[in-house]
Amino acid sequence: MQKRTIGPFDVSAISLGCMSLSHAYGVPPSPEHSERLLLRALDLGVTMFDTAALYGFGTNESLLGKVLKPHRARFRLATKGGMAGVQTEDGIKRVIDGRPEAIRRNCEDSLKRLRTDHIDLYYLHRWDKKVPIEDSVGAMAELVRAGKVGTLGLSEVSAETLRAAHAVHPIAAVQSEYSLWSRNVEIGVLQACRDIGASLVAFSPTARGYLTGKLRDVSALHAKDLRRGMPRFQAENYEENLKLLDGFETLAAASGCSMAQLALAWVLAQGEHVIALPGTTSLAHLEDNLGADAVTLSAETVAAASALFQRSKVIGTRYNEDTQAEIDTEDF
Repeated sequence: MQKRTIGPFDVSAISLGCMSLSHAYGVPPSPEHSERLLLRALDLGVTMFDTAALYGFGTNESLLGKVLKPHRARFRLATKGGMAGVQTEDGIKRVIDGRPEAIRRNCEDSLKRLRTDHIDLYYLHRWDKKVPIEDSVGAMAELVRAGKVGTLGLSEVSAETLRAAHAVHPIAAVQSEYSLWSRNVEIGVLQACRDIGASLVAFSPTARGYLTGKLRDVSALHAKDLRRGMPRFQAENYEENLKLLDGFETLAAASGCSMAQLALAWVLAQGEHVIALPGTTSLAHLEDNLGADAVTLSAETVAAASALFQRSKVIGTRYNEDTQAEIDTEDF
């Protein structure tokens, strides 16, 4: 597996986002299946595993802690705070809280669930717009000085916010959605990361399954699948978006790879500082995704893929209005 750099660490260019093992796409797989998938990823050369306090309201971190603790020296561990589940009278609710005391509490809770005394990469999951970014990052910097965290990252922020945070403490990575049909980071964040020496960690690089060509009927999605609330996956919009895949499927065939591999190879071709972070619950899809590591695309193929998914051709926004209002990045 080819390596790329995050701060002082070398990690696999294709790493593993673990959210779907506990969260967001309907009924998660069994713990036994999840364990097999995590260990298979490790054996195939994945050296960074990404989770968050939010995912499954802590259950995803607990899963990784249980399964991967015996192998801790073989990989880098990334998790996120500043957005977590909070117990209320109506049950556990998702809360964005960037106050220093909340960040410190999130980190301590994550360390316990992950069964470790050190997190390699700690992200602010969302910028809490009620709290100056300097205050949140200042609290995270204290975690670095305490030896609990190695490097810092931000998620779904603008270039302006990134630079303000970096002035407080070096930011090693920005995690944002990035794929052929979600390219908002190209407005400014991708270059800002390059300028300050940070990595861009691309989540949903296969567009939540869309670019694999395997998701044709959105009506079959589980009732609790978060894609049901995303404008791009609404039936009328998705029907139009599916038309873009015809040319993409042809391009993948000409490149001798699967559609998922072409999507991942395109992301990796956007810069040496870009890391792809696909997630999956399928062992077969895991192996197919990691096979993109061996795919080399010509400049012509990269350009052809880019042209297929121009902004004007993609129907629907990434998020609904309420969710979009929570993030600090231009929508594309």
